[in-house]
Amino acid sequence: MSALTVSQDPEQSWDDLVRFWEEMEWPEGSRVEIIEGIVTVSPAPAYSHNLIAARIQRRLYSVIPEDWEIFQTQAIAVPSRLGMFIPDLVVAPVRDHTDLESHIPAALAELVVEVTSKSNARHDRVSKPAAYAAAGIPLFLLVDRWAPDGPAATLYGDPKGDVYRPLLTAKFGEPLKLPAPFDLVIDTAEFPAP
Repeated sequence: MSALTVSQDPEQSWDDLVRFWEEMEWPEGSRVEIIEGIVTVSPAPAYSHNLIAARIQRRLYSVIPEDWEIFQTQAIAVPSRLGMFIPDLVVAPVRDHTDLESHIPAALAELVVEVTSKSNARHDRVSKPAAYAAAGIPLFLLVDRWAPDGPAATLYGDPKGDVYRPLLTAKFGEPLKLPAPFDLVIDTAEFPAP
């Protein structure tokens, strides 16, 4: 099943978009994001998609500081790109944000992980990385099960403007090393192929 877009007034402000996103009753279990100013509703990820995210999460817990957390359903906001994203994983320091109910500023994240779904891989490959780079998130890991040259995981870093520099790519089955502050090797052989 593919994503559904909800038409919005092109003159609508960021605050109006966020209010609509927060107040609308969306289908249970769906992932609702604002991508380039358009509200996008996607079905819940498939089992193999979640399995990849869970395996990465388990490895990350062994290396993150005590005052950091890994979130699976945390919305992160990039107002400059008209984006409200729910990455598969967000690694961020825990801070007192009692004023934040539904989302946090994307700039708080240290690492964002996206696992592609066949129906909306373009968002994970193009729109989201541009927004994450613009927000200054230091590292972005794209696990692309549907990559044109075969399943692969690519780590991006050194954001400048809305562009990341590819740091390394590992085909499924090869190790992927995350740099400091993680200093972690992820075994992509554990990832189920499509």
